[in-house]
Amino acid sequence: MVDGGGRSVASWGSAGKNRAPGRRGVRYNASMGVKRILITNDDGIHADGLQALERSLAALGDVVVVAPEREMSATSQAISIHLPLRVRAYDDHHYAVSGTPADSVILALHQILKERPDLVVSGINQGGNLGENVIYSGTVAGALEATLHGVPGVAVSLASRKSNDFSAAAAFAAGLAAKVLDAGLPPGVMLNVNVPRGDVRGVRITRQSRKITQSVIHEKKDPRGRPYYWQDETASFDKVEPDSDYAAIRAHEISITPLQVDRTDYPSLNHLSAWLPSLLTAAAK
Repeated sequence: MVDGGGRSVASWGSAGKNRAPGRRGVRYNASMGVKRILITNDDGIHADGLQALERSLAALGDVVVVAPEREMSATSQAISIHLPLRVRAYDDHHYAVSGTPADSVILALHQILKERPDLVVSGINQGGNLGENVIYSGTVAGALEATLHGVPGVAVSLASRKSNDFSAAAAFAAGLAAKVLDAGLPPGVMLNVNVPRGDVRGVRITRQSRKITQSVIHEKKDPRGRPYYWQDETASFDKVEPDSDYAAIRAHEISITPLQVDRTDYPSLNHLSAWLPSLLTAAAK
């Protein structure tokens, strides 16, 4: 592999876990300097999707990877407060963290990085993060943690657990990252991106779908006859709303959903204020 300046760059992946990949090509801007990009994920530092993302963002700036040492899917915004965190530095651009995606971003911002990044990109996740799954997603959490700290955050997922072709998702992530670096994002807002597998027929700005999945619990028996349970889900796609993230993916379009840190439902403030007289009476008893 050769970077934009014609220099040889070693590969980074399972075949090169203990090799330093060297510095990647960076784009310089006379007025703003080198852009600093932090990458994280929830599939672990050696995941194919993360490596594809790193390669695609290399031309945009100085890329540093700080990611969980192993898969941490469905950890949501969890942080480690009962266990110490350990960091393994492969080189000055790749760090594996013993905790969650949120832990990784917090450590990167407050301990590992010498300078604050201009952008955090989380992914590329193997599998979609659509509808209510954004609540559980460690991929979304990595970008949301950045947003909590005032750094623009983007989460990128390939909406397929069967395909490992991240090329389209990686290429789009680079284009979107360039736009965010140039234009920024509103305070407290991150972007959740889902890319369909196969042909991409367009890009759609979407809202988070309402819940269309149903939990399924599989009861099994261990070798000693004791029951254990495995969680799964099924989806009812006939209930997909046309302006939602699920609808975009089903139309083979890339879905971009803005998500906000502030979870206040502002329309409910006025509605609930009508309850105050009775609640004050109840509180006085």
